[in-house]
Amino acid sequence: MTFSDADRTFAERHRVAHLATADARAAPHVIPICYALVGDAFYFVIDEKPKRTRTGLKRLRNIAMNPQVALVIDDYDEDWTRLAYLLVQGRAAIVNDHTEYARALAKLSVRYPQYRSMPLKYDTHPMVRIRPHHTHLWRATPNSAAS
Repeated sequence: MTFSDADRTFAERHRVAHLATADARAAPHVIPICYALVGDAFYFVIDEKPKRTRTGLKRLRNIAMNPQVALVIDDYDEDWTRLAYLLVQGRAAIVNDHTEYARALAKLSVRYPQYRSMPLKYDTHPMVRIRPHHTHLWRATPNSAAS
């Protein structure tokens, strides 16, 4: 699928998404992620922030069992006329191509300067691609300018 200009603008203006995965028994798991939109796919990398493991994370185990995922990128404000969100439903997969990994990592490093000092590598830091099959951009008021 191709993103609308409004979907793309909303996603690129935000810094954090919430990733929802589910295991084989449909038990949900939701975590915040840093992401980059490259073409019509979202990417995130398992970075150097403290974790017990990089390859055995619940999100990766869930994706291996059930690749259907959702992302929510949202605006909350006490003024509810400013509420907005982008819901993305899609299929996730581990990136297995060095060129694709490098291209997405370059975009992630532009968005998140913290990644520039991390030794993020194809062999040690898994990356996930999410190819959307459905998006829904919602705003409380049609003219609200989502930040």
